[in-house]
Amino acid sequence: MITEGRSPTLVAVPAEVRQVLERSLVCEYASLTRDGRPVTWPVTPYAGRDGTLDVTTGLSYPDKAERARRDPRVALLYSDPTDSGLDRPPVVLVQGRAAVRDADLQGNTDRYVRESMAKQPAAFAGLPWFLIKRLTWYFARIYVEVTPERVTWWPEGDLSRAPRTWTCPGETTFPRSDLAPSGPRLPSRSTPPADWRPYADRALRLGAPVVSMVADGLPLPVRARSAVRTEHGFDLRLPAGVTAVAGPVCLTFHTYSETEGHEHVVLVGWGSGAGDRLEVEVERALNDWSLSGGNRERARSFMRQGKELRKRVKLEAARRDQAVPKIRR
Repeated sequence: MITEGRSPTLVAVPAEVRQVLERSLVCEYASLTRDGRPVTWPVTPYAGRDGTLDVTTGLSYPDKAERARRDPRVALLYSDPTDSGLDRPPVVLVQGRAAVRDADLQGNTDRYVRESMAKQPAAFAGLPWFLIKRLTWYFARIYVEVTPERVTWWPEGDLSRAPRTWTCPGETTFPRSDLAPSGPRLPSRSTPPADWRPYADRALRLGAPVVSMVADGLPLPVRARSAVRTEHGFDLRLPAGVTAVAGPVCLTFHTYSETEGHEHVVLVGWGSGAGDRLEVEVERALNDWSLSGGNRERARSFMRQGKELRKRVKLEAARRDQAVPKIRR
């Protein structure tokens, strides 16, 4: 039932699962397109109010939120413990319902400044405050609050072992999103790549992908146990307890480090198979913005994106009948 209400507390899951949800610096967030295709990107997760699990997207690139506002069925996969300080943590999949929060852009911005600097201090170390105040295009945020509906985890991150599952109580209520902004959406920032193959070549350096399918009406992102490149895409082996589903597929390859940046490749296509084997025929690559290389190279890429996104912040704020938020301590 979707209504106004509070989210369930995950009291029934083990402490090691709650630690993953609280301490992970990256998770894979899956949402559904208008035609029901899963799209999954790595994002930074935060503990929400009232028991939700929250992620954000920039006000200047709101697609992750707009998909969730249109279709609240989403999923979060916690499969990368890098920089979390956790030793052999479980891989955790949360499937739930999203509520988009963009009715108070200044409040969102204040929250994101506070939370992101607390969670990733090394990412902002050495940046003077006068420079941070100019990064409105980055810190102006939309929050997506996820109410857990089902949690699946693989103990100690062993994807060959049968997973365990928690399901929310039947009386759980799912909050509604804020009202959608008025006016037409802004055009895409860039043209999609014409050829996916160079992206697939680069993806092989990033390890086994997160493969996202749709099962029982919900996005199902899981970390593949193995991936082999083929002429038309990839052959994958799925985790124990997960069965191949024929249909649209998203492959998300990525690496993350608080001090060394992030790199990712996202490919979409069609999957078929049986049991734990999935064959994926890739159709295209999605636009990506990786921040990798040395400090100077990452800083140059970061600031170059800012030039393009400042105008979009103003336009997106105006669509919501709000002022452009300010960066405040």
